[in-house]
Amino acid sequence: MKIVGLMSGTSYDGVDVAAAEFTVDGETLRLRPLGHRGLDYDDELRARIGALLPPAATTIEAVCRLDNLLGDVFAEAAALGVELAGGHADLVVSPGQTVFHWVQDGVARGTLQLGAVARVAARVGVPVLSDLRSADIAAGGQGAPLVPAFDALLLAPDEPAGPGPEPAVPGAAGTGGIGRAGAPRAALNLGGIANLTVVAPGAPVLGYDIGPANALLDAAARRLLGRPCDLDGVRAAAGRVHPGLLDRLLAEPYYAAPPPKSTGKELFHPGYLDERLAALGEPVAADDVLATLTELTARVVAAECDRHGVTEVIASGGGVRNPTLRARLTELGAGRWRLRTTDELGVPAQAKEAYAFALLGWLSWHGLPGSIRSVTGAARAAVLGSWTPSGPGPRATPAIPPRRLRIRA
Repeated sequence: MKIVGLMSGTSYDGVDVAAAEFTVDGETLRLRPLGHRGLDYDDELRARIGALLPPAATTIEAVCRLDNLLGDVFAEAAALGVELAGGHADLVVSPGQTVFHWVQDGVARGTLQLGAVARVAARVGVPVLSDLRSADIAAGGQGAPLVPAFDALLLAPDEPAGPGPEPAVPGAAGTGGIGRAGAPRAALNLGGIANLTVVAPGAPVLGYDIGPANALLDAAARRLLGRPCDLDGVRAAAGRVHPGLLDRLLAEPYYAAPPPKSTGKELFHPGYLDERLAALGEPVAADDVLATLTELTARVVAAECDRHGVTEVIASGGGVRNPTLRARLTELGAGRWRLRTTDELGVPAQAKEAYAFALLGWLSWHGLPGSIRSVTGAARAAVLGSWTPSGPGPRATPAIPPRRLRIRA
């Protein structure tokens, strides 16, 4: 089965596209990567998204216009994915661009992703799965993160690890053959938000959003450098950590909140950084701000890895391209855990989440849950997403179009 997975994260810089072929071998699901690409948003589209994100005010008209503009981009990305799949795919997973994740008093109340799914289905002519977070929220979960389903399967053992709790997704129990036998390991994604999945023997899978990875760094680069990011962490490497600013940032209550938890740019937005800089009452050089934000991400990630006693951290996402951040994480983990990337496991680090959403599409197609209760806190594991057909349902009996309707008593 060939599936195209799309992903646009909290950095809202573009769409990652991945095509994968899935085959079943007993209790093992095999994924063959067929290729991946990135499709950048143009400056105008990024500006439209940024203008709509909280805490900014918006209008229904602006939401409608952006929804359809994004739909065209996701449709283009899906068509590219079909090409990567050799000209045919069985389905596309298009989760859309998150513009709001409603969390109130630690409880997720709702979520909104834009991307006019009907436009995607019309372009590629195959069923499209979207709105993947809502089913988990309806079941009492956070609706995020969803990638731990992929991580749990990827880090699962080749052979059963012995008695333990029932897997949250097929094959999700145990530890696997990547790190030291029986030792907890973690999968780390460094996107706009950093999230962690912890797989330990005999224990439920854990996964949650840690805090900002690139979200505040990119906001600072736009505000202070007039650039979309601090490329390769060069300016951060030239700066010095500002202790006062770091202390204010580390005082964020979110870090101390227990999982399950999720967050995004509704919390870690440019105004959040502006407030903390203003509270210092003194100017901070741009390079020092970037150095401090890099240290913030590294410290928060390292603290969570240490808390779970992991011995290996498998990283992915745009943050792995930042050598300054990677070097600091390596330094903080020295002697306790080793930092690697998913590239070493055959999953391109820049496209891991797109491949993960392709997997979620495979699970939903087969009626299997894609959320993990121990991760999201839901009352039940949910089959994720809503289907937008491109024609007759895949299991529907072909019908002759009716010419009239009659009511039976």
